[in-house]
Amino acid sequence: MRRFHHQKRRGTLAAVAVTGLLALGTLSACSSSGGKEAEEQQSQAAAGGAAAGPRLKIAMITHSGAGDTFWDIVQKGARAAAAKDNVEFLYSADPEGGKQAQLVQAAIDQKVDGIIVTLAKPDALRDVVARAVRAKIPVVTINSGAEESAEFGALVHFGQDETIAGRAAGEQLNKVGAKKAICVIHEQGNVGLEARCAGAQKTFAGQMENLNVQGTNMPQVKSSVTAKLQADKSVDGVLALNADVALTTVDAAKDAGSGAKIATFDMNKQLIAALKDGRIQFAIDQQPYLQGYEAVDELWLYKRNGNILGGGQPVSTGPAIVDKNTAASIEQFADAGTR
Repeated sequence: MRRFHHQKRRGTLAAVAVTGLLALGTLSACSSSGGKEAEEQQSQAAAGGAAAGPRLKIAMITHSGAGDTFWDIVQKGARAAAAKDNVEFLYSADPEGGKQAQLVQAAIDQKVDGIIVTLAKPDALRDVVARAVRAKIPVVTINSGAEESAEFGALVHFGQDETIAGRAAGEQLNKVGAKKAICVIHEQGNVGLEARCAGAQKTFAGQMENLNVQGTNMPQVKSSVTAKLQADKSVDGVLALNADVALTTVDAAKDAGSGAKIATFDMNKQLIAALKDGRIQFAIDQQPYLQGYEAVDELWLYKRNGNILGGGQPVSTGPAIVDKNTAASIEQFADAGTR
């Protein structure tokens, strides 16, 4: 498995390649913080011996849309750390920036001990993150917003540099022989997704254009990709930006009678089989389990001992390239829902 790590110093970037609106406690449609999940978390804590000390309450608020399996993996990591650290973990999400900001405000109003947030639409979150910081609630960012994290007052950011990851994807598309590709953006306005496509365009030797789809509506994704592949038979590569879209694109290419080679960002259990049998050429894995786990752990460390990881710089959890040759080595973890 090939991994790419990065550091930022004074605006320069170097890469080395080496392998809605209610209080969080009462949310229903967009929250999974209570009920069975909370009971499971408490059970894990009791079985594993949770950390001593006062119980903390930590809220995670993301831009996830309904049914996005990527965020299931993030939550799994966060809940594992919460069980270990004697933390009550609250989760909520909304893909619309303004509503996500209102969920953050709900967490502030609950006087939680820490907030984990994604900055896919940073302008919508700027003011509310500043309010959390003024309220002396430590904030950690994950997944999206590495560029804005420190500026907004967050302790640290956990994720991958999306531009570096995009460049890696472009290089891999060259290796599989694609000459004309589309980059499928499943959430319009998400700065991280746009950076992935922009990075891929920088290293891809062929021609690439973006295709915007509705990532929360897979029938629409399928029809849009099918139509594009039918309209332009010269497209021989498709770069999806999450696993669910990639698997839908496999079906779209089949319907369109296209032999386009399909690649993706991010992983899930179903994607492993597609990698092994060649339906998907490769995946760029940012290890979402780590993002959830390390975010909760960082807030616990900060509250208990004043620790801050990263030395003021984003902490990389990826990217790593997974292909047919390496998929089997992580299959057991994907089956467990942690990759």
